[in-house]
Amino acid sequence: MSHDHVDRRLAAILAADVVGYSRMMATDETATLAALKLHRQCVFDPTVASHNGRLVKLMGDG
Repeated sequence: MSHDHVDRRLAAILAADVVGYSRMMATDETATLAALKLHRQCVFDPTVASHNGRLVKLMGDG
């Protein structure tokens, strides 16, 4: 029987969608982007960092 050491890490993957994104962008692109940026800076990024997480990929309205 092998006694090789295996490192394991718990991973969580989040996929999120902004409801009404296209409508909000059509109404006020500048305000929509500013609101999303603020939410990411104030809520999302600090939460990810507090769990030693990392952001792998951001996608636009894809």
